[in-house]
Amino acid sequence: MRRPIPCAGFFRPYNDGPMKLVVCLKRVPDTTTKIRIAPAGTSIDSAGVEFVISPYDELAIEAALRLREKHGGEAWGLCVDPEANETVLRKALAMGLDRGVLVKASTGFDGAATAEVLANVLREMAADLIFFGKQAVDDDCGQVPTLVAHRLGLPRVNVCTGVELEGSPLAASVMRQVEGGEERLRLRLPCVVSVQKGINGIHEPRYPSLRGIMSAKKKEIELREVPAAAAVMEILKMELPPERPPGRIVGEGVPAVAELVRLLREEAKVI
Repeated sequence: MRRPIPCAGFFRPYNDGPMKLVVCLKRVPDTTTKIRIAPAGTSIDSAGVEFVISPYDELAIEAALRLREKHGGEAWGLCVDPEANETVLRKALAMGLDRGVLVKASTGFDGAATAEVLANVLREMAADLIFFGKQAVDDDCGQVPTLVAHRLGLPRVNVCTGVELEGSPLAASVMRQVEGGEERLRLRLPCVVSVQKGINGIHEPRYPSLRGIMSAKKKEIELREVPAAAAVMEILKMELPPERPPGRIVGEGVPAVAELVRLLREEAKVI
């Protein structure tokens, strides 16, 4: 049995029980979607939008699955969704996660509120290692992993390019990007990591197999409803970037080089 002991507001499990990995997931618009702003001007129009797992979260799933395959235990998915939409978790289960927790809670466009909801649920889950993608591709804030770790009182490392478990008791050996190079750190468990493309040499996550898709239908998704967390940030206005001016051809071959250089210097001001 796992025997929890208090640790800075979190329950730290001993490593004598089965390993428990939790991957936090976000449902985001497909990166190929043509975004339209809703009439109110403070959100996107979701009509016709296809939603997917945030790509960095998919890499976190793959990293967690490889650690589970090496060390045993279970890999869970955790998703907060105001509509209790199962799309993201069902795909994650088809990729290989063992079970999922779907939290119905409204957090709005606010990393602090999302982190509060996630931390309250994670506190009860007693995970050994909590994975995030380094950022969600819809808002690109990259705040939630750090905010969750702070609320749980856990060590964390962001933008990881390598995560391994080693030693006795197990600890996380983590590689992260720093300016001009990489840095290796050792973290006690439990801990929080957010992953970058190339984590443990992973640039593309596995695709769900037909067998995985079929088995995902039978896997458990636990639905929880929690109160909305108070947001500390408000969207005042959303607008699309201005359209780029059309390009123009300044000539052909060597004779056009002088004119191209002049335009880059005097108009574009890039040289």
